[in-house]
Amino acid sequence: MFAAAADGRFPDPDGTLAVVPAPHPHRAAVVAFTAHSLVATDLPPAEVRAQLAPDDLGAPVAAPFLAWLGQRLGATPGMLDAVLVHRAAPPPATAGLTLVPAPHGHEHPRVARARRLRQDVQVLTTPDDQGLVTLGRGLVGRWEISLELAPAARGRGLGRAMLAAARALLPPEAPLFAQVSPGNAQSLRAFLAAGYRPIGAEVLFP
Repeated sequence: MFAAAADGRFPDPDGTLAVVPAPHPHRAAVVAFTAHSLVATDLPPAEVRAQLAPDDLGAPVAAPFLAWLGQRLGATPGMLDAVLVHRAAPPPATAGLTLVPAPHGHEHPRVARARRLRQDVQVLTTPDDQGLVTLGRGLVGRWEISLELAPAARGRGLGRAMLAAARALLPPEAPLFAQVSPGNAQSLRAFLAAGYRPIGAEVLFP
């Protein structure tokens, strides 16, 4: 479904709520497309559906259900993130930016989060160490990216350039996904300016 959405083919907006098995290694995940939601958990589907009003399309990502699911699983729900995707090759104008391995990147909280949620994580930075990019395999094996800039480097287009340079490390046909908190407007603007498109929202239960 993520691959299809990356190509612009979204699930039918018909109010469907699907209950599917939990995605290893997470305890659960809740994914919301437009009027189409999935709850990935090993709990009985009837028990999950009993907690959700069928006419409330936003209920699967609302606080009451997420709190119930976390309590039922003994797991703390993560943040509700917007899910964005980049499908096309990076623009040639950013090809001059070089990213290098970040030798101390593992010390940053964003990198620690990436290592907790993803596999095969690469941590990259600019030669002058003005930001961090992580690339790794996340939910259902998809490629995911995250970005962190030094405060002094913000507002100059560096974030867009780093996103494009990191994108160039993957095959053009491979969709690259990002999870961005809707409240982090600066990061959201950077991803949108770099050509990422919003496709839905999700909450992970690590």
